[in-house]
Amino acid sequence: MNEMKTMSPTILLVEDEVVAAEMLTTFLELNNFNVISIQDGQIALDLLRSTKLPIDLAILDIMVPGVDGKELCSYIRKHPQFGQIPVIFLTAKDQEQDEIMGLNLGADDYIPKPASLNLILAHVKTLLRRRGIQPDEELRFGDIRIELSSGLVQVAENPVDLTLREMKILELLFRSPKRVFSRQEILEHISDDEKHVFDRTIDAHIKNLRLKLGKSGQIIKTYRGLGYGLDRSYVLDTNSR
Repeated sequence: MNEMKTMSPTILLVEDEVVAAEMLTTFLELNNFNVISIQDGQIALDLLRSTKLPIDLAILDIMVPGVDGKELCSYIRKHPQFGQIPVIFLTAKDQEQDEIMGLNLGADDYIPKPASLNLILAHVKTLLRRRGIQPDEELRFGDIRIELSSGLVQVAENPVDLTLREMKILELLFRSPKRVFSRQEILEHISDDEKHVFDRTIDAHIKNLRLKLGKSGQIIKTYRGLGYGLDRSYVLDTNSR
């Protein structure tokens, strides 16, 4: 997380179902949230005890190994730094008594599983909005800045003219800096704008994007046999200068 300069809200997700956690993490990151995803309650508790990271909201599965979601919620409510953050219980349980129990522990919301990703996102945004927090409209990586509302892209404060597809590819990479995207995934992301886009067209878009970003284009790395992603080591080195 240190490599990404953004004021996006940070969400603590404690969910022991790996696939569900990965899907929700990716979806929230694509919607401009930072996500700390943990699958064990004890590890989450240790993090809360030791971290000074800003956490703006917690999504807790009640039934997780180690320390369960109820204990985590109770700890959060007593914590001097995190005591006021919104807490959502996300659990397979759907009985009324479980919902009442969660709310009595100090949870702000309760979403029974399975729940759609869009529904969870709506609850997250609503709770953050009540606290005056909204996802940032700016993404930064190294000396590259994307202003989402206007589509402005700058390198070292100098504007760069990108096509719509180049902009969408760059935004996709910035929103999920830890991921490597296959050509097919990138293709699906931009295909709404061009019906006749072919797999190898992605290589041309990436090449043009790198050229337009100049030296900063090195941030886009080719992962042989996998696809494209951000070179986080390059970003860390750039930010340390």
